[in-house]
Amino acid sequence: MTRKAKPAPAIPDAGEGKRGPEGHLGYLVRQAHAAVRGAMEKALADLDVTPPQFAVLTMVVNYPGISGAELARLTFLTPQTINVIVRNLVRAELVGKSADAAHGRILRLHATARGEALLKRCRARVMELEGRLSGMLGQDEERVVRQWLAAVGEKLTEED
Repeated sequence: MTRKAKPAPAIPDAGEGKRGPEGHLGYLVRQAHAAVRGAMEKALADLDVTPPQFAVLTMVVNYPGISGAELARLTFLTPQTINVIVRNLVRAELVGKSADAAHGRILRLHATARGEALLKRCRARVMELEGRLSGMLGQDEERVVRQWLAAVGEKLTEED
């Protein structure tokens, strides 16, 4: 006796079924992250900047003298990935490196004028995306979402 295979269930679009409000919080956060990253990739594509490069350049501009290890922690990227990104940013003359005065093996990073100019252009694009995100919420809702996301990062990091 042969069994008839059941047709595969239809996969819901984002925002529907388990991919919507009924879904698991962790999945929904990951789905939102993927959507934001995809939108950032699209917004930055013609500038030849990836979201991880944008994150690294942002941190280097905001924290002059930051080390690669500190960058890895702040950007949620591996040290190996940071090394590749920094090497490419240095090659493109967007970031410079100098040895730490006390610990010569530690390299301190700083943005060049070209790096700062590129970041300014990237930031304008990303701020448009931020505006789209905050436009989905009222002011009070946005404050609650921001507080919740920050608390998730803080509390779950403490548990590690």
